[in-house]
Order: sequence, then C-alpha cells, then structure tokens
Amino acid sequence: MSQRAVVYQAANLLLCYPTQELVGQVDMLREALAGTGLDEHFTPWLDQLTSRPLYELQSDYIQEFDLSRRHSLHLSYWSAGDTRRRGMELLGFKQAFRASGVDLTGNAELPDYLPAILEFAACIDEDAGYALLQQHRAEIEMLRLSMIDDELVQAGVLTAVCATLPGASPVTRDDARAMLKSTENPETVGLQFLTLLPTRTGG
Repeated sequence: MSQRAVVYQAANLLLCYPTQELVGQVDMLREALAGTGLDEHFTPWLDQLTSRPLYELQSDYIQEFDLSRRHSLHLSYWSAGDTRRRGMELLGFKQAFRASGVDLTGNAELPDYLPAILEFAACIDEDAGYALLQQHRAEIEMLRLSMIDDELVQAGVLTAVCATLPGASPVTRDDARAMLKSTENPETVGLQFLTLLPTRTGG
C-alpha cells in the first residue's frame, strides 16, 4: 500500500462512527501514518480516541455528523444540496465505482459518502479514487472549512486528505466557493445552495 493509500485508509476509518474496535486500532494507525509526513494532522483525533470516554465521542459524532448537515460527509450535498441535480451527481459517483468493477447495488450508503470514496481509493483502485477525490476537491474543502469553523477535531483528517491533492487549499469559504464554481457545469452556475449554509448559533 502506498503512503497516499495509507492516508486515505486512515481517513476512512477516522471519519466513521467511533467504536471500541477503532480505539483498539489507534496504535496501529499511528505507526502506519508515521511515514506519511501527514501524521500530525491525525494526532489530535487519535489522542482524543484514547483519552475520552467512548460514549462521549459517539455522542459528539452523532450530533455533528448525523444530526447536523453542517458537516455532511456526502459530497454531493455541498454542491447540489437537496436539489434535483443531486441525483445526477450521485449517478456520476456510482459510475466511477462501476468503472472499477464495484457494484453498489444494495449498498445502504450513498456513493458520494466520503469514507467510502476514501476506502475505494485506498483498497480498490487508488488511481480512480484519487481522480474522484481531485474531481470533488472543492466539496471536500467546503466540508473541511466547516469543520474548522466549528472546531471539530476531525478537521485535521480532511486537511491531510487535501494535502495529498495538487494545489493549495482555499483559506476562506469564499475561496472554496470560487473553487466549486469553477468546476460547475454552465447550467448550474446560478445554484445558491452554498450561500445558504446555516451559521452555527451556539450550543
């Protein structure tokens, strides 16, 4: 497994719901990531996995990733929201998987789910997965910036993933929106979803 694939597989595991099994893999993940040059981005979350009660970590995860759309791990949400265009984007993800021999029929998770894409890139077709991540870089950056804004410890995991992709990461939401707009099809330029993303009001 290449160093890039190690980053993607670690990110896959660390963006999923935390379990006792994941806690038991922390030392293995630290060791694997040590040679990637990106291990420091994972350290805050790895540290929390071994220092905080698991039920707290699970409760936080549900609140931030399952109950809040501010940190949706479904990439098409960041570009299409709940519009009809999202169906076409999901089809694009599905076709990318199918081209590498992966049939998602019957899979409970949507094909734009970031951990699934990372696992695909790490374990099935690194080149195709890398291309898919690069194609949807803007959506990943929007998610990363939202996580940073809300001070989520998992933001470092997204920073590491983005560091494997060419070019610098956007610093602001406006920069990320500009990146996204540059990848849009002409008929979707007027989409206003990203400007409507709710602002956290506390709690």
